[in-house]
Amino acid sequence: MTPLKLYLVRAVYDWAVENGLTPHIIVDAGAPGVRVPAGVAQDGRVVLNVSPRAVQGLVLDEQGFAFSARFGGQPFGVECALGAVRAIYARENGQGVAFPEVEETPPEPEPQPPPTPRKGPVLKRIK
Repeated sequence: MTPLKLYLVRAVYDWAVENGLTPHIIVDAGAPGVRVPAGVAQDGRVVLNVSPRAVQGLVLDEQGFAFSARFGGQPFGVECALGAVRAIYARENGQGVAFPEVEETPPEPEPQPPPTPRKGPVLKRIK
């Protein structure tokens, strides 16, 4: 099943861009699947400007997102697993969505016992 988080990130991104706002994503820099330039993290987090004018080749899918951007004038390929995204918001007004630090997985449904077969006829005769 496609993660709900992916749809929420895409929705806030699209909303910000369509309204002329600057989308920013907060990422847990120490999480697995995160590749950002050394020295850009503060308190273990990175705030990334992902507006179309700031990045090239933005890809956002079930695994996460990737793009190329310049950091200190040097090009760098950024990668981030979807689970490392902590928030996405518009810089100008702060509106967006924040996600919990620990991803909760939905509980597995308990297996239901098979229905017991009925004894006797199932249909009734009506007079």
